[in-house]
Amino acid sequence: MSTFLYRLGRGAYGRPWPFIIGWVLVLAAVVVALAVNGVKVTSEMKIDNTEAQQVLDRVVEELPEASGGQASVVFTVPDGQRLDTPERMAVIAGTVQEVYDLEQVVNPADLIAAQGQPAAPGPAQPATEPGSPVAEAPPTPPQPGAEPPPYQPLMVDGTPVPGVLVSTQAPVALFQFQFTVPSTSLTAEEVSAVLEVVESAEEEGTGLRVLPSESLKAIEIPVGAAEVVGLGVAAVVLVLTLGSLVAAGLPLVTALVGVGVGVGTAFALSTLVEMNNATPVLALMIGLAVGIDYALFVVNRQRRLIIDRGLAAREATGRAVGTAGSAVLFAGLTVIVALVALTVIGISMLTTMALVAASTVLLAVLIALTLLPALLGLIGERIVSAKARQKGNTRREEQTHSVADHWVKAVVRFRWPVILGVVAVLGLAAIPATSMNLGLPSGATANTDTAARQSYEAVTRGFGEGFNGPLLVTVESADGTAVDPQTLGAVTQHMQQRDDIVAAMPVGTSQDGAMAVLSVIPTSGPDDDATADLVQALRAPTSAIAQEYDVVVGVTGFTAIGIDMSDRLAEVVPVYLAVIVGLSLLILLVVFRSIVVPVQATVGFLLSILATFGVTTAVFSWGWLGWLVGIDTGGPLMSFIPVIVTGILYGLAMDYQVFLVSSMRESYVHGYHGKASVVHGFDQASRVVVAAAVIMVSVFAGFIFTHDVMIKQIGFALAIGILIDAFLVRITLTPALMALFGDKAWWLPRWLDRILPDLDVEGDRLLQMLARRQDSEETSRPEAVGMR
Repeated sequence: MSTFLYRLGRGAYGRPWPFIIGWVLVLAAVVVALAVNGVKVTSEMKIDNTEAQQVLDRVVEELPEASGGQASVVFTVPDGQRLDTPERMAVIAGTVQEVYDLEQVVNPADLIAAQGQPAAPGPAQPATEPGSPVAEAPPTPPQPGAEPPPYQPLMVDGTPVPGVLVSTQAPVALFQFQFTVPSTSLTAEEVSAVLEVVESAEEEGTGLRVLPSESLKAIEIPVGAAEVVGLGVAAVVLVLTLGSLVAAGLPLVTALVGVGVGVGTAFALSTLVEMNNATPVLALMIGLAVGIDYALFVVNRQRRLIIDRGLAAREATGRAVGTAGSAVLFAGLTVIVALVALTVIGISMLTTMALVAASTVLLAVLIALTLLPALLGLIGERIVSAKARQKGNTRREEQTHSVADHWVKAVVRFRWPVILGVVAVLGLAAIPATSMNLGLPSGATANTDTAARQSYEAVTRGFGEGFNGPLLVTVESADGTAVDPQTLGAVTQHMQQRDDIVAAMPVGTSQDGAMAVLSVIPTSGPDDDATADLVQALRAPTSAIAQEYDVVVGVTGFTAIGIDMSDRLAEVVPVYLAVIVGLSLLILLVVFRSIVVPVQATVGFLLSILATFGVTTAVFSWGWLGWLVGIDTGGPLMSFIPVIVTGILYGLAMDYQVFLVSSMRESYVHGYHGKASVVHGFDQASRVVVAAAVIMVSVFAGFIFTHDVMIKQIGFALAIGILIDAFLVRITLTPALMALFGDKAWWLPRWLDRILPDLDVEGDRLLQMLARRQDSEETSRPEAVGMR
């Protein structure tokens, strides 16, 4: 492989324009595809084959009118004031009617007229979509002696306003309405039209405060100025590492081309494949990080060959692509394998995210091996200035690594305290992971200055916390026949009498009567354990309702979907971790042809990932130092973050393992033994590994300051994970362990050595080929002289 890459690098350097034009054409094709297809992303998070998702799909199938998205708006006034003044009630009623007049909003009056029924008092929506407080139909009347509900329909001139409930406990009104299409199909213009109408209520001079729900937020790609700052830090690190503005610019250019092609292609395909809005952002995050780092490894190797060995730029480029490029190819394939392995989980959303991210990494590898040497060919010998060449001729390479040399010698000398200290620190950092809570973000955990949090708190004050997390419950006869109205009424009353349910109300019945749908309001909030217990109790086939009325009860809704998502992903995390560990041992065994190195690398990764989960939990769930990442309230981690972060961090951790330990092995092969091979190999590779880690941390950290909590958590977990793995595990723990084992670290049973393929990551075959070529040239010179 190294010889092939050597020829590829020299060829691209010597004939750069075909490679450059080829990549420009690819980028142009992506731009054209984007212009033709457009972009369509969704904020929906869907987990296939979970009970809540299956129930929701059946509701949409049996009750097509329920497929329209739903949103809510809270109207409130300052503390101490009354909401029910005639002026304010009139403004609310007028605003509600204006919303119903919009083309994309379902008007209950039209539905009632189409059904030929008289208007019923109170709200009248046909169904509910997960994620919003409900107010569809009048709640079941309270039993004699029971407390009346803490709300009532909004009455204006003696007439109920459809879709609006007014709290009797706080100055809060809740307006809920339904769109004619799913929320994911709404355009930004349609959402903006609704917002303009409801927010105009604040301009009437009545003191009303309008708080739209999360479902009325425009779908957007959560990328902002903070990412540019991250790239700026990366640029500074590149300049300091490479010592040249020209050289530092190349990794940035190639990384931007890679993410342009990768993320652009993802956007172009978003109209054909359902894609969460986090998918392209994740690809952007990873593509920038690996794209910069892979190009850095190649450019740094090329410059060192020119400065330290006096090679011409073309020859140095070929050797850099053949050696560092081999490591880049393997490192990239490791990341790709880790990401593609996510597909075995069988969750379509994760599969899409993983494949898009893996494609971006593949592009980063291809660009580093083709476009980068072509650009180096355009620059030519200017890649290293005359001053840098002169400096390289007067100073030995070892003298340029004084900090690294002092560090590694100290680590090797005090290896036992270092090993025990790193393990203790990482073990301590991992403790919060034992209380890691997975879920979906809600208004309860949003920052206190956001409309989502204020809306959540207003609904809680006025109606109870359960109104923020309604459940959609289906009732079907066990024998598949139509649900008897008396049975449905009895089931509704039974649910109403439970202590953990505030209200149960009918929503609708399928055309054949085989499925009835209820909306159930729990007493507890969407993130409470009591709500999860209620979901399981209602679903249980042995429940009192199922046994007494011979029915099958299904539960869905935003809360139920979140519970199922967390449970499903919590189940697959250990399985996926086992797959990753197995892959790690196998791949590293083939690469390093060693028993010790794969075990050391895998154990180090396990320590890193556990510590990463612990620190992330402490910050985002416990709220420790939350101000650093822009949060003021702790909450659950996004359900799929452990799986995503595990896959990505594994791939990136193995990048550093390969570049650092392969350098130690190269030193061992070339005559350094024991601790000397560790020190020499560390001196050669540590500077670029540290620079690459700082760049990755900077890129990932830039995404921490986005407003999207999912991207914020992913960015933080990856940034802190790289920080832990690169600096504590690879730069500190690894040389200590390698020094502890000495030459035994490279021991491999003979029978295993014979059957393992030789990937030649260190480029030994290339060095042998170059040595043979040099001998041949030296042999031919005397003959040529004699012929003269």
